Amino acid sequence: MVVMKLSGIAVSPGIAEGKIYLVEEPKIAVQRVPSDPEIEKKRFDHALDETVSDLEHIRDTAAAQLAHSDVDILDAHVLMVRDPDLIDGVTRLIDEDRCNAEYAVDIVGRMFISSFENMNNEYMRTRAADLKGLLYRILCHLSDVQIPDLSLIREPVILAGKDINVSDALAVDQRYIKGFLTQSGSLTSHVAILARSIDKPALVGIRKLTKYIDQGDTVIIDGIGGQLIIDPEEEEIQLYRDKKAAYTEDKKKLLSLKDAETRTTDDHVVELYANMATQTSMDTIGDSGAEGIGLFRSEFLYLDRDSAPGEDLQYRIYKSILESMPDRRIIIRTLDVGADRFPKYIRRGREANPFLGVRAIRFSLQNQEIFRTQLRALMRASVHGRLSVLLPMIATLDELLEAKQIFAEEKEKLLENNIPVSDEMELGIMIEVPSAALMAESLAKEVDFLSIGTNDLIQFTFAADRMSENVSYLYQPLHPAVLRLIKMIIDGAHAHGRWCGMCGEMAGDLEAVPVLLGLGLDMFSMSETFILSARKLINSLNYKEMTKLAEQAVSMSSAKEVQELVREAIMNHNG
Repeated sequence: MVVMKLSGIAVSPGIAEGKIYLVEEPKIAVQRVPSDPEIEKKRFDHALDETVSDLEHIRDTAAAQLAHSDVDILDAHVLMVRDPDLIDGVTRLIDEDRCNAEYAVDIVGRMFISSFENMNNEYMRTRAADLKGLLYRILCHLSDVQIPDLSLIREPVILAGKDINVSDALAVDQRYIKGFLTQSGSLTSHVAILARSIDKPALVGIRKLTKYIDQGDTVIIDGIGGQLIIDPEEEEIQLYRDKKAAYTEDKKKLLSLKDAETRTTDDHVVELYANMATQTSMDTIGDSGAEGIGLFRSEFLYLDRDSAPGEDLQYRIYKSILESMPDRRIIIRTLDVGADRFPKYIRRGREANPFLGVRAIRFSLQNQEIFRTQLRALMRASVHGRLSVLLPMIATLDELLEAKQIFAEEKEKLLENNIPVSDEMELGIMIEVPSAALMAESLAKEVDFLSIGTNDLIQFTFAADRMSENVSYLYQPLHPAVLRLIKMIIDGAHAHGRWCGMCGEMAGDLEAVPVLLGLGLDMFSMSETFILSARKLINSLNYKEMTKLAEQAVSMSSAKEVQELVREAIMNHNG
């Protein structure tokens, strides 16, 4: 018998063996039925109330077992259910079309989901998956369809499905969850975040998963190698039990590095920081081994609101973030919206290509009231910790000088009003476009540090959207063209005595780490999940040898050549 194996994206490490609990949603056939609008709007309101009640019950039950950051997701879901735009869209369609509430929820919901799914931003696509689950719950209440109650699970299982709504996952007693498997999803999906939080292995993006598994199947999740083994034979089971024991031992050793320096065998020191998306993400940073926050995305304050956050609100949030890690550098990026992320309270003109339009620093310079408010809040908070302010997507020196002028003006106003601002606060820029990489030395002269945003830099270098299946093969972090730009950026920073960090996904890619180390990168900022593994790797490397490896890499002709070079070097080192 040939053991079936499927590949997926490992989003939470570990190995688990167990029986499948297939999360299946009863199908709801939605049809348009001519109806009385007043009756249908009342039915819709009742379904919303029932859905909110469900979420609040799950939240209250889960709160006893989980961290605040996990349970807070459900509060965000309540806000999504109560989204005025969604509610207005459904009620308007009911009125205009004189249709039943189910039909209106289905039509309007599909429009919202489609708009999120077509965005080139992982966070917003995650919201699309969440919204699907919430709309399904609303439809169940409208259609009197029984929603599967996962709180009734009373034996250890591996949760699997096309997608798993985080509300379903949180409904399960966490003692009975051994792992997660989904057909869709990503590193930033809420189920992936939950899996890492409760330390359970998870694979997402497993093509045709539900075609190959059935309720009760015995499987093995390899959350290290990204493999799912279906109906394994005894020999395979023993192999993975041994692998799990070795992983558990390695994990204990990794934890010993939590408070260690990141230092090569020849005493070259670098820093490993964590990327953070929301304030609640700070809950899990303590045991990650992070030496600071290399990218805190401030846009979470601006999205999903009816108006821009005020200065005092922002000040209180930034203050609490800084006070949570008072002696460590925290880099907060100023508002990065535009393209696929745009506050609904801001009017914007139509753009043929919004990804190359008014976004990030361009938006801030064209909406100075919002920009100045944020800068004042950041400066006021700077006295409560070690703050660095990061300006996103600088493309030219003129943009930087204009932003610096605004920064200086707001600082002067605060000081004139006897409001203290830290003298230690740093100002840096994200290098995300080739023009900035080519001008890195000139830009570095004007700031305290540079931070490389590789996600956009790689896309713009190859003119290819990494989320497009047709051209995703062009997203090649280790291609010599990318490495040469990175070298130019690092060298440009060092030419003026500035430090250079990286906050794109490439910083947490263990295959890229040796080359980045050799190129002279000073700070790596990554998902907290990968920090200890990266530290272990760097602490085993020789910096002088890696500089020679990097020199070879940038002179090569393809990403494949670089990958082979790095793999051989690591293999020889481990051997």
